[in-house]
Amino acid sequence: QVQLVESGGGLVQAGGSLRLSCAASGRTFSRNSMGWFRQAPGKEREFVASINWGGGTYYADSVKGRFTISRDNAKNTVYLQMNSLNSEDTAVYYCASRSGDGIYVYQSSYTYWGQGTQVTVSS
Repeated sequence: QVQLVESGGGLVQAGGSLRLSCAASGRTFSRNSMGWFRQAPGKEREFVASINWGGGTYYADSVKGRFTISRDNAKNTVYLQMNSLNSEDTAVYYCASRSGDGIYVYQSSYTYWGQGTQVTVSS
């Protein structure tokens, strides 16, 4: 089993920044892919960003140019730097992981999920 714990969420004004962290523990794989998803009130959970073991990344169009996903393999931690936040970014943010070295955008591709961290952007 792999446990994922997100942190770094909170309340921020529009135009501000936040950095989310997701620490993995337990049976972490030697090579894994990580992703960030989010779920706004009344909406389906959606893909935000993905990163593979080697650092390759992919973003949803809605966050491209504003969000940056990165990872520290030695610490088993993945980050999501969020800049230029707006009210549409308000959501619970979840990190996810799976074995393998690809880029994955579908929720069903991931095996493990964190409990989520709330991000609220005030206008």
